[in-house]
Amino acid sequence: MVVLEAEVRDRPKALPAKGDDTRRTERKEPRSPVRWGLLGVLVVVMIVPIYLLVVNAFKSQQDILDNPFSIPLSGLTFEHMSAAINSPQFNVIGGYGFTLFLVVVVDVLCILLAGPAAYAIARSLKRRTQLVLLYFLAGTFIPGAAVIIPVIYVLREVGLANTVTGLVAHDVASTLPVSIFLFVGFIRTIPVDIDHAATIDGAGRYRTFWAIVFPLMRPAVVTVLILNSIGIWNDFVSPQILLSPSSGHYTVTTAIYAGISQYSTDLTKMFPNLLLAVAPVVIFFIYMQRHIISGLTVGAVKG
Repeated sequence: MVVLEAEVRDRPKALPAKGDDTRRTERKEPRSPVRWGLLGVLVVVMIVPIYLLVVNAFKSQQDILDNPFSIPLSGLTFEHMSAAINSPQFNVIGGYGFTLFLVVVVDVLCILLAGPAAYAIARSLKRRTQLVLLYFLAGTFIPGAAVIIPVIYVLREVGLANTVTGLVAHDVASTLPVSIFLFVGFIRTIPVDIDHAATIDGAGRYRTFWAIVFPLMRPAVVTVLILNSIGIWNDFVSPQILLSPSSGHYTVTTAIYAGISQYSTDLTKMFPNLLLAVAPVVIFFIYMQRHIISGLTVGAVKG
């Protein structure tokens, strides 16, 4: 027994077959210079605006005008950023709270409405149900700015014009089409046998969805929450038109507009405010981008 173990130990390891090396070589994709060139251009297009925003937020007006791309280490100052944060009038920090409130309320209402609707559509094979899905999909092709005027008339008729409730209702309605579309695609990948097992155990349709199906939808739910949150945070047209200045409510974007419009030529006020508005959503997107990709692709292929 000892002799056999020694022979096995001393035996030279088998070299990989020639065919294996060929397969590995074939699997490697050629590095196309065109692809790397396009990626380089895309990186420059995305990085340069962020670079200008960050650098010029800490420079004086004259330094920005003379050379906006330079980094004068001796001329950098936090004075303008501090003034933007502590500004008593239309400061961006003050709009954070109201914007976060909109994000949370709209996200919760969107999930409560889109989840059951997507479940009913995904589990039904009737033609009229599929027409309902097409109806929701049609909402994704309509530009948001095109429906602002009709929305104003509708909100005025129901008594919700110039109110936070009217803005929330508009934002929820605008996020439903994409949310339902993503949920339907994901729910169709969940086996129907799970629903049948829950029915045998005595669970109704609502309990089956919220207690069994909804926990399995975590990737899609996270994706919807991220996309909706970024869209609401960056939205300018809806809160600017549906909430007049007399309402006293400012989102991050409308606060920037209200503050900068008075000092349109003062770049030391514009760049710090823009950086304060953009920084949270950029950091949030970079941190959560893997969830967006996984949520968008998880329902694309079944099996």
